[in-house]
Amino acid sequence: MIRFGTIGTNWITERFLHAAEENDEFLLTAVYSRTEEKGREFAAQFGGPKVYTDLTAMASSDEIDAVYIASPNSFHAEQAILFMNHGKHVLCEKPLASSSDEVRRMIAAAEANNVVLMEAMKSTLMPNFRVMKENLYKIGQVRRYFAGYCQYSSRYDAFKQGTVLNAFNPEFSNGALMDLGIYCIYPMVTLFGKPEAVKAVGVMLSSGVDGEGSLVMRYPDMDAVVMYSKISDSFLPAEIQGENGTMVIDRINQPYDVKIQYRDGSIENLTQQQIHESMYYELEEFIRMIGRGRLSSKINSHETSLAVAEVMEDARRQIGLKYAADTW
Repeated sequence: MIRFGTIGTNWITERFLHAAEENDEFLLTAVYSRTEEKGREFAAQFGGPKVYTDLTAMASSDEIDAVYIASPNSFHAEQAILFMNHGKHVLCEKPLASSSDEVRRMIAAAEANNVVLMEAMKSTLMPNFRVMKENLYKIGQVRRYFAGYCQYSSRYDAFKQGTVLNAFNPEFSNGALMDLGIYCIYPMVTLFGKPEAVKAVGVMLSSGVDGEGSLVMRYPDMDAVVMYSKISDSFLPAEIQGENGTMVIDRINQPYDVKIQYRDGSIENLTQQQIHESMYYELEEFIRMIGRGRLSSKINSHETSLAVAEVMEDARRQIGLKYAADTW
């Protein structure tokens, strides 16, 4: 049994905890909130674990073995390093940090304290992503990866009325690339590694974050095209195009349906039925790493998280999206 604490009393933490109910090795023993009242209200939904309003006190507690971090992006590195320095394993929501330098410091802290650090990117640990990876050889030489995640944000309406909520606030290292674009980039790096070159364009909003953008990336024998947006919608599936056929994925951020359409017109359905909630699989992998004494997942690895951070940082330089954590 792994005793968990959580940071964040938002909807994503709620979804994570509901998924965690399906794992017999998970036990929630602590939650953090900036206010006691909100913390107790949140904790009451999940069996009444202990409520902390002081992060150092929580990190020092002998009542938790690991922490799930779902705070604003700009807090990830500081909070993760605090807990790792107190010997706690860390499962941190994506993006892992605001900058590649922060990611490097987080990895160094994990290694120094002999604890697990993993980015909570759910899609690459879902059953149908494994199906994608295992069947990729069938399409022959891969020539193009295409993925998009464009979802009009309900918070954009408030933005247009003059209210800048967290989702569009650069102080929290937010914006379309960090919130949605990463869902396209992370699977790409997992499958093909870090690209040789990145070309980026984006639409910047008055608050200083990007509303949408597109990336074109070069590999030795293929290219990759990624588009993302919080100010418009798209309903296109993702594709991995090969010389023998094309793998079609319904949603790159949450793959449920995968098939190959071959050049002769035949279609092979590869979809595997998913038993658990989507966020269950990242927790399962994280707990497995703790049990095996491994510091890094082979799938959501330290190397992948760093490469993704570097790709996004390169893109942000090109579109002029800079955060307080950046040193450039």
